Amino acid sequence: MRGPVEKYLLQEIEDKGCIHLALVDPEKTAPLECARMAQSAVEGGSSAVMVGGSTLGSQIQLETAISEIKKRVKVPIILFPNGPMGVTAKADAVWFMSLLNSDNPYYFIEAQMLAAPYIKRAGLEAIPMGYIIAGEGCVAGYVGHARPISFKHPQLAVGYGLAAEALGMRFLYLEAGSGAPQPIPPEMVRMVSKSIGIPLIVGGGIRTPEAAREASEAGASIIVTGTLVEDGGEVRSRVAEIVAAAKR
Repeated sequence: MRGPVEKYLLQEIEDKGCIHLALVDPEKTAPLECARMAQSAVEGGSSAVMVGGSTLGSQIQLETAISEIKKRVKVPIILFPNGPMGVTAKADAVWFMSLLNSDNPYYFIEAQMLAAPYIKRAGLEAIPMGYIIAGEGCVAGYVGHARPISFKHPQLAVGYGLAAEALGMRFLYLEAGSGAPQPIPPEMVRMVSKSIGIPLIVGGGIRTPEAAREASEAGASIIVTGTLVEDGGEVRSRVAEIVAAAKR
């Protein structure tokens, strides 16, 4: 059963064609700064805020950041967890994600098994998502014991995407990794988006309106940027440019 946050995201996608989500990482950024960045991103047009990171090690930092963000924004806050440590009832929803191309079963089922009872007790909305790491993979690929899919072999991403959909996952995230030198190539995005019937999220390496436009035109339903927000500068205007470029 779809919850209110998932319904909201689907309506945003229907209305705008492709939407933007800002990602803030409490491991890299102090709670008040996370809140400031989230507020600026929402003012720039982000439809929701994702909170989490590959190396997050403190639930206290996570919960403090979310509390500060909630004081400043009214859009949903969605957890992007690296494991049970990244889950808290203070958020509005959690990407209940499985790293499909990990060599370690912990990242595609065991972490989920550990977190699921708490999520159920807390009444936290879980949104099932298949997660695929491609390209260099960066920190996410290293931490998640992933076999990153080469950009030269997009058919492998298509296979994982179809498997995720057949397993009942309702979103698919194609990730190049935070700080990736280049985003997912449009051709890989296009092949995956044409093959699946669920919303496709694309993230990693998207720093310019041109990159956002290419991903959107190739079929992305959601674009996620984290490094763009963390890099400082005028977050609101930079996000606004990304949002305008991605909108279909």
